Amino acid sequence: MWIQPEEVLLAGALWVSERANPFFILQRRRGHGRGGGLSGLLVGTLDVVLDSSARVAPYRILLQTADSQIYWNIACGSSRKEITEHWDWLESNLLQTISIFDNDEDVTTFVKGKISGIIAEENRLKQGEEQEEDCGKFREAELKMRRLFGMPDEEKLVNYYSCSYWKGRVPRQGWLYLSVNHLCFYSFLLGKEVTLVVQWTEVTQLEKNATLVFPESIRVSTRHTEHFFSMFLNINDTFKLMEQLANIAMRQLLDNEAFAADRSLPKPCKTLKNVSALKRDLDARAKNERYRTMFRLTQDERLDGHTDCTLWTPFAKMHVVGQLFISNNYICFNSKEEDLCQLIIPLREVSIVEKADSSSVLPCPVSISTKNKMNFLFANLKDRDFLVQRISDFLQRTPDSSWGDTSPLSLIGHSASSSTPLSSSAGSESIHRGRHYHPGLPTASQGLLQLYHRNAPEDLGPKAMKEKMKEEAWNIHFSEFGRGVCMYRTSRTRELILNGIPEHLRGELWLLFSGAQNEMATHPGYYGDLVEQAMGLCSLATEEIERDLHRSMPEHRAFQNETGIAALRRVLTAYAHRNPGIGYCQAMNIVTSVLLLYCPEEEAFWLLVALCERMLPDYYNTRVVGALVDQGVFEELTRAFLPLLYEHMQELGVISTISLSWFLTLFLSVMPFDSAVLLVDCFFYEGIKVIFQVALAVLHDNMDALLSCSDEGEAMTILGRYLDNVVNKQTVAPPIPHLHALLTSGDDPPPEIDIFDLIRSSYEKFGSLRSDAIEQMRFKQRLKVIQSLEDTAKRSVVRAMMTESAFSIEELEELYCLFKSKHMTSCYWGSSSSAAERHDPSLPYLEQYRIDPAQFTQLFTTLAPWVCGGHTATLAARLFRLLDQNQDGLVNFKEFITGLSGMYHGDMTEKLKLLYKLHLPPALCPEEAESALEAAHFFTEDLPRGEEVKDGGGDSEEKKEEKVKDYRYYLRMWAKEKDPKTETIKDLPRMNQEQFIDLCKTLYNMFSEEPLEQQLYHSIATVASLLLRIGEVGKKFNNGSKKPDDAAAQAPAPDPQREGGLGEGASGESQVCRALADAQLEPAALQTSDEETKDDTSVSSYSVVSSGSLQCEDIADDTVLIGGGEQRRGSVLDVDWSITFEQVLASLLTEPPLVDYFEKKRDIQSKIAACKAQRAVERQTSSASDHELTQHSV
Repeated sequence: MWIQPEEVLLAGALWVSERANPFFILQRRRGHGRGGGLSGLLVGTLDVVLDSSARVAPYRILLQTADSQIYWNIACGSSRKEITEHWDWLESNLLQTISIFDNDEDVTTFVKGKISGIIAEENRLKQGEEQEEDCGKFREAELKMRRLFGMPDEEKLVNYYSCSYWKGRVPRQGWLYLSVNHLCFYSFLLGKEVTLVVQWTEVTQLEKNATLVFPESIRVSTRHTEHFFSMFLNINDTFKLMEQLANIAMRQLLDNEAFAADRSLPKPCKTLKNVSALKRDLDARAKNERYRTMFRLTQDERLDGHTDCTLWTPFAKMHVVGQLFISNNYICFNSKEEDLCQLIIPLREVSIVEKADSSSVLPCPVSISTKNKMNFLFANLKDRDFLVQRISDFLQRTPDSSWGDTSPLSLIGHSASSSTPLSSSAGSESIHRGRHYHPGLPTASQGLLQLYHRNAPEDLGPKAMKEKMKEEAWNIHFSEFGRGVCMYRTSRTRELILNGIPEHLRGELWLLFSGAQNEMATHPGYYGDLVEQAMGLCSLATEEIERDLHRSMPEHRAFQNETGIAALRRVLTAYAHRNPGIGYCQAMNIVTSVLLLYCPEEEAFWLLVALCERMLPDYYNTRVVGALVDQGVFEELTRAFLPLLYEHMQELGVISTISLSWFLTLFLSVMPFDSAVLLVDCFFYEGIKVIFQVALAVLHDNMDALLSCSDEGEAMTILGRYLDNVVNKQTVAPPIPHLHALLTSGDDPPPEIDIFDLIRSSYEKFGSLRSDAIEQMRFKQRLKVIQSLEDTAKRSVVRAMMTESAFSIEELEELYCLFKSKHMTSCYWGSSSSAAERHDPSLPYLEQYRIDPAQFTQLFTTLAPWVCGGHTATLAARLFRLLDQNQDGLVNFKEFITGLSGMYHGDMTEKLKLLYKLHLPPALCPEEAESALEAAHFFTEDLPRGEEVKDGGGDSEEKKEEKVKDYRYYLRMWAKEKDPKTETIKDLPRMNQEQFIDLCKTLYNMFSEEPLEQQLYHSIATVASLLLRIGEVGKKFNNGSKKPDDAAAQAPAPDPQREGGLGEGASGESQVCRALADAQLEPAALQTSDEETKDDTSVSSYSVVSSGSLQCEDIADDTVLIGGGEQRRGSVLDVDWSITFEQVLASLLTEPPLVDYFEKKRDIQSKIAACKAQRAVERQTSSASDHELTQHSV
């Protein structure tokens, strides 16, 4: 590539000149290419250790002038072909021009200007590409990675680090390249080369540790090996990036979606040295994720920046030190001291932002006022003017809310209030008639508990008075700390929550602390529209929802009638429609029914969104991955806090059994409702850490009893009875019977446990748990869980395919890995079909992963036992069409193994049957079949038209008959499904002459690399000659049975000379050669493409003839399709000539070499090993020729 001219003082050091003229020198680096000796080894080692750019570009071109001792490097190349193109361009375009200059300085200035102009033009053409943001040094490293490891252009480098890779006990110094999909390492020391490539999707564990054997190092584990890397300049930075990339890979395995770079990142003010655009993207993602988690914001929120500042807190009469965060929709503050103060100000609520007067006490203050009359004073801001400008910019983009400080729900409440005049309510009913969700519904304005307590007499008992005191405490808190989204959140807020939220405020505060209120406020009317779209649609999710509706808190009277059931149906169906990736999962109904008790429908919907998409990520997908991950985290926490109990519980296998139900339903299914709902209060404020704390506290309270357990059932009973008796003695509502408690109470029920005591105990004993530590453990467990699920899927597939193929378990596992790897590769390196089309998690495991024709061809070429040279791709395309029964352009693993098993383990008849079918429709594509049937269609095309008219006339009668016979049709279909008809050789259609010639060509190509090549060629020539005569004889019988006028109408006049040549006299070999030659359009002089003029490697004349005819035939097909005016001779082949499969089989059985060839057992293990080693071979040869390099990049 052309590079910005840079000075070179010593042109000869470490370089060898290969070409020269008066102005330019082409040089090759010592140690690259042939020879080099000891100096070459030393130079190569220095290049790797010092990361010399020469390892990227082993060739370069220098500009030189006669009088100057300074050289200018103007171009570099990774291959001889690339650098030669640059050299030729210089000689043809610049050499003549600069030779007329008198002054050497003018020559240098002219050439440098010209090269800079070329680079500027290239950059302009690639303006939209992210790589142009990267500095030159980084682009060189990316090129080096692709050259060393044979990666295509789609593989993007994120960062690279100098480090040591421990091979045994010997460290190899080299460079670690972290790309989006691979971890790569390269070292070259004194002639010893170490190359390592690990896919992120194969990583099962990633750990940073320090031992006596290894210094502070990073361990990367896969299913089969472990790799250790150490001696990093900044090991923490490297490890964080590795974690991010491994997380992206796990997300790929879960969702099958490739990594998409964020193209909306702001451009850096200056080019950052050795930092790629992708690294900036990933860093920004990590910061955004931390910011969103800290303040419970939506997934599309992006952090713009943060700065240190102080916030005046009127409730404490002091300035609190912390950080101010600004994003596209929010201004947030978090104190440095944990739990001292947190603040979230949505920009939609902001009315005024102004710079206040600065003083020595209050330097650089900014005042922010909101629509509900709250004022916030920030001070000690470093760059106040810039900050105010950024906030102003975001405010201009923020749409004004149509209801100001009034929430949409309050508007809905007013429209449904009882004070509305009768006439207007009747009008609104007529407007909303036909809609499934409208403001007139009881559940649109209030929770189900309010509906059922509305007419209840006022309770003046001690519990009710305590509830009123709680409400009063919260009202005082609101007056002091603010109410709504902009409320100051402090340690006092947490104390109030631990004492229990009053029932009337529960819905409002859940909405506030979960962040759902922000999402609801920015999406007015979204829920209603979603309900209208979703209701009435039938899917697997809606069927499961209907099945579970009446199982959702059946003991509560709110769900013993249609009002509660209908509301639950609407919320669950709307969410399944919003997020088809999750759809519906068991346990969602229990959680949603609790939300509906305290919130109106729309609020319950947005709370469910917050739960499923932010607070409990991946909990409710098809494989409950999130819950399994947290189960692993819980086991790790148990081992850390309760080591004795952990060992015993592991032996019993209890933790994995209990934790799933505890986490999925937030204890709602295992604890009395009035108690569990207090845990939900804490969960919406604290997040998942409170669930872990309470779970640990439950185990701690039962430690002695659990340690004396001898089996799993006994431990489950102890924990079940304990949780059944966790009570809330302060509840106002009448107690709701807990079904499980009634069934397991026994004669001697255990003592009751107060839920408030349990929560306080969990904070006292396990309050040291931190959210960031939990996230770190989640990452570690996520790798383990997802890889474990992938292994389970593999075992299921192998078990299912064992009965349908003759491959061994090990072979099926290897083939599944190769098949899935091909699917995954296409996900991140692009394919003709999208990932969503190729992967459907709702299907059985062996039908989930699917590959398209290009990927199938690559696997077929490597794994198939039939090697057909240039004809292999055609054969692969035909087999793909044959296996693709539903014609969706994709083949699943089951279909792939069916085809491969037939080639490897079928008997001779099955193999020949498959080969025979590959030369008939539907394996033949329409273009291939068209030439064979063209003549017949030309003379018979009027007949189908007449039939169509006839069909159209009797349409109504046929429909009546269909209705009458409908049940019979389904009975027949059912009988066919129960007793599938096995295909016999008599069921196979006849083969015409052109298809037969194509079959002969395939066989010729198949034998080109066999040891008994000549014997096989002689045998196939004999068989082909025999079959040609059989076809001729059969044609005479068929013609004799036809009417003379039919024969004249349906067939063109035969060529007597050609028929005589085929039917008589000549030897079998000459007949086949002539038949193959007949398939050609023109002499070989017409072949002009590069592919057609390549040398054929085969030593056999038959092979040369067959491959030549194949290429010509392909051109001829195109000619017929495009031109259509000039018929080729292949189109007028005998349409009456045909043979059957029995005739082909009988003829082949007469030749022992052919029988031996098709009955020979073939081993797929060597093919699988070759397929695995393919990437390594590509890496070794990628620098050998530019042609190969471009092949890998395609």
